Amino acid sequence: MKYYALCIINYALLLMLSGCIEEYEADISDDDAALLVVEGTICSGQLNKFYLSRTLPMNEYTPWMMADASVAVRGDDGSEYMTTWSEEGCYVCWIERLDPDVAYYLHIEADGEVYESDPQKPLPTEKIAEVCGVQNTPESDIDVLITPNDPFVSDQTNYYSWTYEQTWEVRPDYLTFIYFDPELQTKVDLEGSLFPERGWKDAIGQDILVGASNNYDGQHIRKLKLYGISRGSEMIFHRYSGLIHQRAISKAEYEYELARRQASSEMGGLFTPLPSALPTNIHCLTSHKSVIGFIGCSLNTSAYRFFLNGWDFVIRRPSQRDGRLWFEDTTIDDCMRMVDIGMYLCEWEDERMTGGPLKTAWAFKYQLDVRSQGAYVTEPDFWRLQGNVSY
Repeated sequence: MKYYALCIINYALLLMLSGCIEEYEADISDDDAALLVVEGTICSGQLNKFYLSRTLPMNEYTPWMMADASVAVRGDDGSEYMTTWSEEGCYVCWIERLDPDVAYYLHIEADGEVYESDPQKPLPTEKIAEVCGVQNTPESDIDVLITPNDPFVSDQTNYYSWTYEQTWEVRPDYLTFIYFDPELQTKVDLEGSLFPERGWKDAIGQDILVGASNNYDGQHIRKLKLYGISRGSEMIFHRYSGLIHQRAISKAEYEYELARRQASSEMGGLFTPLPSALPTNIHCLTSHKSVIGFIGCSLNTSAYRFFLNGWDFVIRRPSQRDGRLWFEDTTIDDCMRMVDIGMYLCEWEDERMTGGPLKTAWAFKYQLDVRSQGAYVTEPDFWRLQGNVSY
């Protein structure tokens, strides 16, 4: 009887809930379709890259990159830097030096429309004083903390953006210094390992990180967490290196990045603002079309390379049993069969001279060669640095 009553109650609730469901159609005007999306930063001393694309309908996934626009960096002193289309899918131009007293903006001509970003003077960027890795407890992950140099302006809030690159050392599951020679039908000793003893992997941080100095004494950011590294990640098993890029940004760009991040995290919600509602400093001069994106302007960027060693932290390596294939009493036929299926000899314990067995262990290439794990084996130029470096 209780079960029957619960079924009736549940059925009634389902009817009530289904009655509350109505088809929702987002109110998106034609002006919000195929909006221009602009990404990039005007900066001196480097190759400037500007990405132009259009927004897509929900059922389309291929990015609509624009390769037929005219894009130039202009200054209010009459200077101009024309861009060219790159195979990377962006417009590029080299700017040797920006004048700190000149306001610069991006000029775009595309599909019969003209767009420009707000003119702004390039902001100088301080160097990075320190980047370090901190593990608060033995069970904690490793936090990467940053401290910029003393700010150029200490009586107002300073805003920064950071991007980062990662490189870490990897090693194979096993090393072997021997191999089985099918012609000699025995093992052959090698002077070194049959495969590289280590390799390296790279990754680029996917997020643009931003920070403000308003909560710090003297407007000087100290030990701000940028990102974390899991203590169980292979990144920290041996040696890890990060390259942090720092750029001073305006308050408007800071607010744009915060709004963009919030919109990305809430994507799909009923109350998520449309992309066209994000703050921007790019405007269409020939119509009322909205634009998505923000163009910053920097006099320079700074960088800092740092290193972390796995033995300085309490890391969590996954428990791993011996994954090699062992033969307790190996025959030559066993060895020939292992070679035929692509396995490599790792251990050779021959006790046949004393009446014992021949014990061998075998492994596949992916267990021995880090290149099979997506690593490369040419040592990076910076890997032999003994300390952190500020650029």
